[in-house]
Parts: sequence; C-alpha cells; structure tokens
Amino acid sequence: MRILIADDHPAVRHGLREILADALSEAEFSEAENGDEVLSQLAGAEYSVLLLDINMPGRCGLDLLREARRNCPRMPVIMVSVQPEDQYAVACLQAGAAAYINKDSATEELAVAVKKVLEDGRYISPRLAQETIPPLDEPFGHLRKPS
Repeated sequence: MRILIADDHPAVRHGLREILADALSEAEFSEAENGDEVLSQLAGAEYSVLLLDINMPGRCGLDLLREARRNCPRMPVIMVSVQPEDQYAVACLQAGAAAYINKDSATEELAVAVKKVLEDGRYISPRLAQETIPPLDEPFGHLRKPS
C-alpha cells in the first residue's frame, strides 16, 4: 500500500503519517508540499490513496482533486482540511473525493477512512452523516396526508 500525503505544513504531514503508520503497518509513504509536487509524484508512481489538503500553495485543492481523479481514476482521494465539514465536505465529495476528514478528527477517523475507501470506495464521517441526513424519528412522516 502506497500513500501520498499532500499538505504544505511539514508537521501536519508528519502527524498524518504517524497516525497511519500505527494503523497500517504495511503502508509506504510519500509526501508533497505543493500542487506541482502532487501532480509530479502522481505522474511518476502509483499510489493506493492520496491524502490531499484542501488549501495547497499554488493550486486549489479542489482543482488538484479533479486533476488527480482524471489522471488516476481508480485512486481514492481523501480531502483533509481544518475547514468544517458542513462548509466543504459535500462539495469535495461531489467533485470526486472518496472522503473528507477534518484535521481535528484525524486521529480518530483517518485510518478508518483509508481502510474504508480502499475496501469499498467512500467514507462519510458520523458527524457529516448526521448533518446531511434528515432525522429519522418519524419515518415517512412527510408522506402522511394532512389531518
């Protein structure tokens, strides 16, 4: 398993790598600190998954996501950001991301997300699921005839 970690902050790349190394002992890691490095590394090697910060120097993370999906359509891309899920996650998923992980929850969710996207393609955090799926306390309530 080869994982490319793309973030402009060395401490964040190191932290993400440590989180995954503990959970995925067979993983090999590469790093990129800007958009050009991401594209160069994707052109030069195959990766099992790309962890991509949404705010990369030089190129917008969403643009990099789209280009990565075009060039490596089978490789899942997990967007990683400090931005709240309710602001960016749906846009990232619609643009082709396999998951969106907030850096604040990376310790708990990142390894789970990587395993999930490698198994069956998508990971949605419990928080995002609760925010985007309407409450189910009245199943089919919207289908009832008015009284």
